[in-house]
Amino acid sequence: MLQASLYMSYGNKGVVFSEYGPYWRSVRKLCTLQLLSASKIEYFAPMRREEVGLLVDSLKKAAAARDVVDIILDMIVASFDTSATTIEWTLSELLRHPAAMKRLQDELQTVFGLDKMVEEKDLFNLPYLDMVIKESLRLYPVGPLLLPRNCMEETIIDGYRVPKNARIIVNAWAIGRDPNAWSDNAEEFLPERFADTSIDLRGHDFQLLPFGSGRRGCPGMQLRLTIARFVLAQLVHCFNWELPDGVLPNELDMSEIFGLSMPRANHLVAVPKYRLRV
Repeated sequence: MLQASLYMSYGNKGVVFSEYGPYWRSVRKLCTLQLLSASKIEYFAPMRREEVGLLVDSLKKAAAARDVVDIILDMIVASFDTSATTIEWTLSELLRHPAAMKRLQDELQTVFGLDKMVEEKDLFNLPYLDMVIKESLRLYPVGPLLLPRNCMEETIIDGYRVPKNARIIVNAWAIGRDPNAWSDNAEEFLPERFADTSIDLRGHDFQLLPFGSGRRGCPGMQLRLTIARFVLAQLVHCFNWELPDGVLPNELDMSEIFGLSMPRANHLVAVPKYRLRV
């Protein structure tokens, strides 16, 4: 991966692969203040609303025709490819767990009713949606392995000596499924596990690190979460979803492809049914 980045990022330039130092601090500051700040994310909210509207319109046509749709391709057409994997995994788990799907739809209906679509400014009123996203990212992190870290000074962790300049690779996929951190049901999709806990996604809780932690954490975390929450909420609120060809929820293929990211081995395909009155 590091050798590939040497050629793909013009000699390890940019915020992802460059070494810690003045250049990295400058690029990081540029990203956080000029590209990915809260004000910039809010500035593009109308564009996201327009793109989501186009996505819903295309799915309404598919629903009227009872067509089977390829979910991840629809995301890419709507320019949400950076969050498509998270949305696809989450919707896959909701299809496998009808009770969780029903609870999320009930929450959305309570907040928005059936006479309007989801509005991004009201996403903070959806605690169960946050639990669903957390649980999905626990099982299917953005990248199964976090970007390599370089130990800047010798340190001792749990009795293990980590020498200076050691290259550290953190397995976020394994941490998210570790029964020592998540109990014996660590492999199960159970959003309710977050109901009575303050565990968040920002790298403060080391049992959940889908975006990394510290200064080298993902600067685009808030944008990615905003898109994933907004698009997923819209899909679940506007449509009922069925698996095609009589496939039962427990028969849905959940195979993974291991790599820098972790997409499904086979795209999720489903049949939408429009459920709103508008």
